[in-house]
Parts: sequence; structure tokens; C-alpha cells
Amino acid sequence: MCKTLYKLISYPLSVPKIAALIFKNLFEKMGSNFVEVKETTVITPAEPTPNCILSLSTLDSQFFIRFPIEYLLIYNPVPGIDRKQFSTRVKSALGQALVQFYPLAGRVQESGEGSTLQIVCQAQGVVFVEAVSGYKGPDFEEAPRYVMEWRSLLCPHVDDVLKGDPPLVVQLTWLDDGAVAIGFGFIHCVCDGIGSVEFINLFAELTRGESVSGPKPVWDRHLLNSSPSSEPKKIVCVNSMSHPEFSRVQDCCEFLARFSSETLVPTSRVFVKVQIDQLKQQANRHNRSTKYTSFEVVSAHIWRCWAKSLNMPSNQVLRLFFSVNFRNRIEPGLPDGFYGNAIALACAQTTVEDLTEKDLGYASDLIKNAKERVDGNYVKEVIELVNENRLSPDSVGVLNFTQWSRIGLERVDFGLGKPAHVLCTCTGNCCMLLPVHNQSQAIRAMLAVPTSAVEMYHHLLTKLIN
Repeated sequence: MCKTLYKLISYPLSVPKIAALIFKNLFEKMGSNFVEVKETTVITPAEPTPNCILSLSTLDSQFFIRFPIEYLLIYNPVPGIDRKQFSTRVKSALGQALVQFYPLAGRVQESGEGSTLQIVCQAQGVVFVEAVSGYKGPDFEEAPRYVMEWRSLLCPHVDDVLKGDPPLVVQLTWLDDGAVAIGFGFIHCVCDGIGSVEFINLFAELTRGESVSGPKPVWDRHLLNSSPSSEPKKIVCVNSMSHPEFSRVQDCCEFLARFSSETLVPTSRVFVKVQIDQLKQQANRHNRSTKYTSFEVVSAHIWRCWAKSLNMPSNQVLRLFFSVNFRNRIEPGLPDGFYGNAIALACAQTTVEDLTEKDLGYASDLIKNAKERVDGNYVKEVIELVNENRLSPDSVGVLNFTQWSRIGLERVDFGLGKPAHVLCTCTGNCCMLLPVHNQSQAIRAMLAVPTSAVEMYHHLLTKLIN
């Protein structure tokens, strides 16, 4: 029902039509954890904005990023808060934030030139939902019971970027114990994680009534397009050594079928500083001169535990994908405030046998080297490969990592204090690394694992760290 409602509100509506869509009895029962939508509104920019068509970059237009970036921020109860007043303030601030980030109030469409995308900016607006729920703050300390459990806390969601869905949805949900959930869904092709958080922080500052402190948003997507050429387009050969993310590998164990047919169980594990330091010591056991980051050792540890628990053939090729922010890795660097997709997909590749039999330092080196390969030339090659060949990464043997523990989500304050939990919706083959409240050096890892492997995965996470 939420999806049907969302399809109706994705397009410009008159006030009577909006009023007709406010279903007071729309809710989902999950024991006591129901979610009831009280209001659905289209929020437009608070001031006039340019009426124009903006081109998205080659990287923005990649097919495999036409999905939403979704965040769920949980705030502790604030005694005496006036819900009506707070909601009014949030909606007003959202309209103000859209003045600077006016493309988020537009609609994405194909440009007519191959698979390149553009955004039509006519102040069409974004969707804002207010709801109440039987959830309580402590319900979010552990993993959800099933993959889509928290979906109702971001009820309208981006379904098809090219069918009129707005680039942004926001949902404010009042929880049963007075805690507050604020959910965001951004179309990935319009902004990357860093860009979306810059918008959220601007939105939060305006809600608090404070002056804006962040960089002014910059569009400039032409900076990441391939160089124009009078030559006819040619097929660019993929170098499987320098760009293994675009190569194809043999599926030796019906990998894709397993993840599509078997029930996935969400898991959540917090790695505190002392455990991360232990992992760094393990990784340095045979090479003390190498300094590993927390991301490198935590992702290497999870990758090994995941591979061991799935019990795959020793010759199966595995790949770990993760995004690298290249804003300051290219010459010249991108301007401050650039909020488009300035990320390249790095790939660490090995076999099940090597990943599981060799030590943590081996896996950490693979990840470190994959990250270091992302420089200016690497980015240019990716742009050319995507532009000329319309390539997309393969999915066989892949575990994706998304690093959100250091992009500023833990500081987002709407006048409710800092979030007690920064969360996401769980999906298969994607491990989310999230910040932990009041523990700046801790990392929370959320990953959905097939039912047959989840017990062993939990066991290995603890066993191998000791």
C-alpha cells in the first residue's frame, strides 16, 4: 500500500489531491512495531529556483547506481518537545535547504543521448512523510529480525528513477517511547554519500535555526565527463588486472542463485577500538612496517569470516568492492561542495582458498592496494570504460562494502542532539560500516547472511578476532 501511495505522490499534485492521500489508518502491523502514516506532503523550495535542465555526469549515469542511498537516524527522547512545532520547523527547513540544493526537487530522465541522464528542475518538490510507530529506541540496538523490517520507517522509497520518483524522500517517525526516527532516501545518481550528508547537515542546521556553515553546493558535473572526441566511439578493451570490477568470473557454486533463493538473516556487530587494534596487530604479524586503517582490517576480517561461513569451493574467485572518494585524488581536485558521484569502485580479488587459508595481513593488503590504485589515471579509465562500453560490475562472488562510519552522519543534529543510532536497511551481499554513538573509533558492521551460514559467521567473527 505504501508503494501505491508513493507512486501517486511522485508527481506534482494539487492541494486537494494531497489531502485525499492522507490516510489516517495506513499502518503496518509487526507485533507492537506498527508504523502509521499521519501526513504525506510534497515540499517545494521555499524560494524561486532556476527552471532548467541539468546534465548528470558519466559516473552519475551508471546503470548500477540507479538505486537509493537510504539512512535511518534514531534520536533519544527529548522531554517536553512539541511535536507539531517540531514538524513544522522541519518542513520549513527542508524547503529552505532545497533552495540551495534545488536539483533534489527536480526529476531525473534520460537525455536521449545513449544512457546519459539529466535532471529537469521545475521545483517539483520532494516527499515528506510524518508517522507514528510502536517501535522504541532500544529496538534499534540489535539487527532487525528480517531484511526489510525497518522499511516502514522510510515508507515511500525510490522505486524507479526514470518514472517520476523524486530524488529525495524524508520520513519523520515519532516512536512509542518518545524517541524519533528520521529516514532519508536519495537517488544515488544525483549525489554520492558525501554529497547527501552535506545536504542533511545543511537541513539540520536550518532546522536548528542556525547559520549555514558548510560549503556552498556545486553542480559542475561536466568535470567528470569523458573528453569530447570527433572520432567514432570505439569499444575499449577491459584490462582485467587494472579493472577487475568489470571482468566476469566463473560461478563455481551457484553463488547468485543461493543469495536469491535462500532467506537472508541481518547481522549487526560493533567493533570497539581495542578489537580494531587487535585486528591491526594480527594484520601486522608478518609485516610490521605497513600501517593499516580501521576500514582495511575490519573489512578484511569480515570478508574472511563471510567466505569461510559460506563454505564455497576453493577455486571460486571472490571480489570485495568498495567506493573510494577521489575528490582529492585527481588533478585538479574537485571544488568544495561538489555533491555528485565522485567515487570510483575499487576491487580486491582473490580465491576462496587464498582468502581463507592465508592470514589477515594478506586480505588487508589486497584492500589497501585496491584503494591505492584509485588515482587520476584510474578515474579517467573508469569514465572512458563506462562511457564507451556501458560497463557494469559483475555480481558473482562479490561482497560490497559501504563505509559510512566517517562521513559525518554521527554529527547530524536537528535540535534533538546527536543520533543514538545511525542505521540502514539490510540487503544481501552488502556490508554497511556505520558509526557508533559516542565512540568515535568504533565501527558497527551490518550484513545480511544466508540462513545456512549465519551461525558459523557469528562464531568466526568472535573466534578469529582472538
